[in-house]
Amino acid sequence: MFIQTESTPNPATLKFLPGQTVLELGTADFPNADAADKSPLARRIFAAGGVTGVFFGTDFVTVTKTDETDWQHIKPAILGAIMEHYQSGAPVMEGEAKAAGGHAEHTGEDGDIVRQIKELLDTRVRPAVAQDGGDITFHGFERGVVYLHMQGACAGCPSSTLTLKMGIENLLRHYIPEVTEVRPVAA
Repeated sequence: MFIQTESTPNPATLKFLPGQTVLELGTADFPNADAADKSPLARRIFAAGGVTGVFFGTDFVTVTKTDETDWQHIKPAILGAIMEHYQSGAPVMEGEAKAAGGHAEHTGEDGDIVRQIKELLDTRVRPAVAQDGGDITFHGFERGVVYLHMQGACAGCPSSTLTLKMGIENLLRHYIPEVTEVRPVAA
């Protein structure tokens, strides 16, 4: 098994491409080791040490390290954990654990606007940020403000504010005049 790695715009996060499906649908975010209880793969990666977050996409795993840890020290252990997992035949997610579908539900009078926001996120934004090892999902819309949840390499990325304000906000405001601002939210 050959696992490729790619850098991301977030220097604390690396993208690992195992050459196999990680999740059939959606994404899974593990912001700490305690959150990884339903994923044998995430538990193995956290066990490598120096890891603060793990994120799964359809064909990639992004790993975020502590500031004190150097990639050259933990990258071999992470590669080994991923390889061991796939060779073990264990599932990526156990039991009833499911990958997240993405966007939060929205009920209310702004249904058409929210549908347009989600469509633009799905067709223009999410494929681009997946290339960088992350995901951005709709969290809410209130009085012209779109609230987005950033995951994987996007969470804590130094350029995430610029991406939100100059990229996503401008895109949404261009196509949907009712949008006045975009703000990030924590999980």
